[in-house]
Amino acid sequence: MLEGLPFTLRLALAGGPWRWRPAPSGRCAGVWPRRGLSRPAGRCVPPRLSAAARSESLSMASPRPVASAAAAVFARQDCNNGCSAEYTEEGGSKEVVDTFKAKDLIITPATVLKEKPDPNTLVFGTVFTDHMLTVEWSSESGWEKPHIKPLQNLSLHPGSSAFHYAVEAFDKEELLECIQQLVKLDQEWVPYSTSASLYIRPTFIGTEPSLGVKKPTKALIFVILSPVGPYFSSGSFNPVSLWANPKYVRAWKGGTGDCKMGGNYGSSLFAQCEAIENACQQVLWLYGEDNQITEVGTMNLFLYWINENGEEELATPPLDGIILPGVTRQSILDLAHNWGEFKVSERYLTMDDLTTALEESRVREMFGSGTACVVCPVSKILYKGETIHIPTMENGPKLASRILEKLTDIQVREAEWGRSRICIDCTSPD
Repeated sequence: MLEGLPFTLRLALAGGPWRWRPAPSGRCAGVWPRRGLSRPAGRCVPPRLSAAARSESLSMASPRPVASAAAAVFARQDCNNGCSAEYTEEGGSKEVVDTFKAKDLIITPATVLKEKPDPNTLVFGTVFTDHMLTVEWSSESGWEKPHIKPLQNLSLHPGSSAFHYAVEAFDKEELLECIQQLVKLDQEWVPYSTSASLYIRPTFIGTEPSLGVKKPTKALIFVILSPVGPYFSSGSFNPVSLWANPKYVRAWKGGTGDCKMGGNYGSSLFAQCEAIENACQQVLWLYGEDNQITEVGTMNLFLYWINENGEEELATPPLDGIILPGVTRQSILDLAHNWGEFKVSERYLTMDDLTTALEESRVREMFGSGTACVVCPVSKILYKGETIHIPTMENGPKLASRILEKLTDIQVREAEWGRSRICIDCTSPD
């Protein structure tokens, strides 16, 4: 059970990026959380969190390593057969620095600052701020002091494990405080626009120069910031089309589909290209012989309908290990539960369920949720050569619009929800 508001930052450092957006008053109303809370708030909104990829795993409430590299940060040394050991040759444990501290943060300001872009011209993920945050780790010494420095290229050995085995993940609560300082230093990059935000992209990679499949003995966390406009070129709340092909599978049970792993995204690019070739903007990933609806490439998915029992219901696929546990997804569930106006379910939905409901005029809206898009209506699905029309826009979309408005109000602090604290005060530009 969440302690309070899901909109504060559950540094799902494996959940994807965040966004940071300024409040109308000019106060940077980013909400940094209490334990157990989900969504970063503030219309400087901490974006969905993993740049290399998308929604959470290492919550502040119960941090857990996200597959491979995250586990690697506690490895001590390599065995001859390529495994990792946590002891010394003498059999005694070796104490290393097991966490970094924000109080030790080193800040090296850039001497030349770039010109800030017009928020109305921003293209998602193509512009970056003046600084970045890095934290290095090794099995011999543990964590080094975190360092904010001018944005620069990374210098990595071509044998670095991240290039070969996608051992990427996120870790550590202290990172929150360091990211606060990074945003504060680059606060002038926060777009003063309701249609733009500052996207925060943390990434954690293994950097040991070794071709062996094992936990790396060296790793690097780096965080970069990017002022962004709407994720989809069609605009911030225009409907998108989805392409669903059962021959492609994004994830499987027992795998890493619920983690922010870089490898999950590389394998999805071919299907995304095919979706674009078929005039669709995103892939709707299906699973199993019954073609269960799971998630969209950049979004969790919601269906607002009259279910088989005649109940008004907001439904989304359950967290069964093959979809990302998005903070925006959880925020929407918490909002809907709090309203108490209709049934809210985490349940399996199949393409047959959807097509039958459409034939019986029981579908009201379908929309996606995510840090990058926040809430995005779905208007059609291309499935088995046929275009399935979703009447989302014909129905308002009343619910999707209401949810987006409420989330935005909380982010810019025009509406309160639970306890939070303002991260940064900044002055609105003239």
